[in-house]
Amino acid sequence: MRVKKGFKARRRRNRVLKLAKGFRGRRKNCYRRANQAVERALNYSTRDRRLKRREFRALWIVRINAAARQNGTTYSKLVAALRKAGIEIDRKILADLALALPGDFAAIVKTAQA
Repeated sequence: MRVKKGFKARRRRNRVLKLAKGFRGRRKNCYRRANQAVERALNYSTRDRRLKRREFRALWIVRINAAARQNGTTYSKLVAALRKAGIEIDRKILADLALALPGDFAAIVKTAQA
């Protein structure tokens, strides 16, 4: 009887197939196809974690700029004024304030410009 590597190989294959759960077609249940698909998916997920941070920061800046212009200034002038005034609020919080509480955002802009 031939040796089929048994437990260890099955565990390795099942680990890959578990990661391929939800994929379409043969990519979810054929080991070779699943292995390729999982490897590619893991590479993309690593890359896109960094891209996600970059894209969110850009979104926050766009939102802050729009709210700043409604309050008579620009994003760059606002950030410079905040830094000069010693107000340390990050872009995420500023964007949330601009969206949810425009009055509070306007107060921060006035404080920074004073």
